[in-house]
Formats: sequence, structure tokens, C-alpha cells
Amino acid sequence: MRLVARFASDNIENFEIIDIFEDKTVKTIVPKSNPVIKSITKKYPVAIWFERKIKDDFGIKFEGSFDERELVHHERFPKKVYPMRKNFDGKVEFCKFEPYKYEVIKGDGVFEVGVGPVHAGIIEPGHFQFSQEGENMLHLEVRHFYTYRAIEKMIEGKTPFEAIEIIEKISGIESMAYQVAYLDILSQSSKVELPMGVKKYNALLIELERVIHHINDLGFIPNDAGFAPALAFCSQKAEEVRRILKDITSHRFGFGAIRGNSVGFDKDKFLDFIESLEQDIKWFKDWIDDMPSLWDRFDTTGILRTKNALKYSCVGVVARASGLKVDVRNNEFYKKNGFKMQREKSGDVAARFNLRANEVFNSCAMIKEFLDFDAEKTEFGDLNDGEYSSFVESSIGELYLYLKIKNGLVDRFFARDPSFINWQAVHLMMSGNIIADFPLINKSCDLSYAGNDL
Repeated sequence: MRLVARFASDNIENFEIIDIFEDKTVKTIVPKSNPVIKSITKKYPVAIWFERKIKDDFGIKFEGSFDERELVHHERFPKKVYPMRKNFDGKVEFCKFEPYKYEVIKGDGVFEVGVGPVHAGIIEPGHFQFSQEGENMLHLEVRHFYTYRAIEKMIEGKTPFEAIEIIEKISGIESMAYQVAYLDILSQSSKVELPMGVKKYNALLIELERVIHHINDLGFIPNDAGFAPALAFCSQKAEEVRRILKDITSHRFGFGAIRGNSVGFDKDKFLDFIESLEQDIKWFKDWIDDMPSLWDRFDTTGILRTKNALKYSCVGVVARASGLKVDVRNNEFYKKNGFKMQREKSGDVAARFNLRANEVFNSCAMIKEFLDFDAEKTEFGDLNDGEYSSFVESSIGELYLYLKIKNGLVDRFFARDPSFINWQAVHLMMSGNIIADFPLINKSCDLSYAGNDL
């Protein structure tokens, strides 16, 4: 049974821990007088970040946890200040700097290498702490949350409709997925079924977003193996798709695209573009396939074994490249429109590269099917109080959203980006590789910093 998420809620009179599994939800009341609950990390190692975040946000302790360090509270964050509690007043006075204790391996000839949090690129901050023996990576600890944006707290007290503009901007490379997931929640709350035309239009935009992300990665992976022309080619192609997205939605990242509406556009011109793009990516894949020096870098590098992908509840490309059958799109609606689950077995950089290429072709095939949508508009009436959840397969993997509406306002919002899961498994890919391979391994997963650091 796969763990999807573990999070907490402040119910004023008590706390509530909510565990989301693949096939059920479990809720546990935790008294405020003694906020302690048993850790589940021995059975679900991926729960450790969830539990550390809950401890930082709510002050709930986890009995039997193997790691009680702060996660989202960095070195100068004040002790005993819990920003997700209802009585938090927003006042924070930074405390004395206390160094973070990284997990490191000790021994003769073993040394540490820190990478980040500032990087030589236009990306958000993230820190990677390596234990090294010469060039060989012995251990990696990933540390993020430098841009903890308090999005969950920001949305509290707003109307569900006021929250839309925040949620759609959580992660730029997954904006369509966040919007569609939230639209599904609004649909559930209003008891208004989305018309088939809207569903197809939304699916088309998600697949277009997936194509952009995957093509970008197909260029960056060879680039990080020393072949820059691949990035030049794919950057141009990804930009062409992004401009098409702007033509359709009026925004390069599709912000504001999905508000229960579907729109009309030149479908014949769009179809011609998709068919041309397919040919361009096929040519690119043949080009890369004919370079043994690249595959020498890709093959057997950054292996995530199937048992480890399963153990850490991995999702998306990372999971499917290691043989797992995990994809929210594996349902009747998508299958009727051409979805075919793409999987690889080797779990290395090569597998993640090939899987992305195959998913681009499958996404293009589905986009052609989704093009037969009729322009429709959905009007939502009053939203009903209650708890609602939604799952969408973003370009990175399974995205999970939770919303609790109370007295017409957002009482609790929770988002579990696929990156929050997959970042925890990255360290398992390092063994047997040299530190020069880290950028290549990292890019083959291409996880979101913004989606992770809520």
C-alpha cells in the first residue's frame, strides 16, 4: 500500500493527522495537551519529510522517528513558533544561528562537498551535501526549503475562488496540472459535473505542458553529459511549444487558462504544428541514439532500483523508469484517447531519457484525440463545505491537492507536489557514481524546487 501524503490540520480543539494512502484515508486525532503520535517511517521511509514538516509547522512530535531535525525551519528560525497553527499571529523574531547537522559518512580519506544553495543557473536554491571518497559519491543529503513561501497559510481564510491565482502559480512547469486539479475540487464542492469538452480541453493543456517539460529535459540531459547542441535544439522546440501555449491561453505558462472554460482556436494549424513537432523529435531521438559516447554516460548511471522506487513511493518519470506502474492517467478517459503507459526497467539516466521521449510521442498522439472537444463553459454555483481531494498526473508525476472548506472559506489547503516525494529518493541513485555525474543524474529526474518548497 503506497503512502501518498501525511499532513496535519488544526481543528482548534485538537490536531488531526491525515494519512492518504493509495486506496484509503486514515485520520488520527492528536490532543493539543500532549501532541505526540507514532512515526510511520519504519514502514514508509518517505514519511520522514512529511513528519518533519508537520513538526515544524504544528509542533507535533513523532514517537520513534529516526530524524527529528528541522526541515522547513532553517538555522535562524525561532524555536517553538509553529506557523500553521490557527493562533499564529505572523510575528517572528529570528534567533541565534545554529548550524544544521548534516548526515555524513566518517572515515579515513572521506571528505564533504557542499553544492548550493546558490547555483550557476536560473533555478531556485537547494543544497546538496556529499560525502566523498575521491571522486566517488558515498552519500548525499538533499536539503531544500530555502524559499518556504507559506502558501498553505496564505490560502487559509480566503474564498476558494480567491485561492485560484495563488494555486496556479505554485510551480511554473506544472501550472496546468495544478489548475486542473483545483478545478476538479471546485467541481466536487459545487456538485457541478465538468462537460466532456472542458475535460478534453484541460487534458490537452496538461499534455502540452508535459511535452514542453520533457523536450526541455531531452536537451538538458545530453547537455549535462557534454553535448550542448542537444540543448540548443530542444530549447528552440520547447520555446515553439510554449508560444503555442501562449496563443491558446494568452500566457506562456498558461496562468489563468483554466477557469471552467474551454476556448476555440485554429485546430487545423495546431494539428499541423503537432505533427511537425513529432517529426522533429523523432529526428532528434535518432540523432542522439547514434552517439555511443553519450550512451556510455547514460547507461548504468544514477540507477534507482525497482525495490527502492517502491520503498520510497516514487511517482512520475522517476517511478516508471524503474519499472513501476504509477500514472494517474491510467484510466478509462485517457485510454479512450490514446494513453499508453510508458515504462522502462533499468532505472538509470538512459531509462529516464528514453521514457521522456516515448511520453512526448504518446502525449502528441493524445493531443490529436483531445482536439475534437467542443467549446463549452462551466458555471459554478455555491460551494459546499467539506473536504475534497484531487489527483492529476503533472509533467513530473502524481500531484495531490486537498481542500477543506468551512463556512464558505478555506480552512485547510494542502498540496503534495510529486517533487516532495521524488527528492527523497535522489540519494539512492548516487552509489557507484562519481560526483561529476551528479548534474546528469539530477537533471534526468528534473524535479521542481518551487513545487517542493511551499
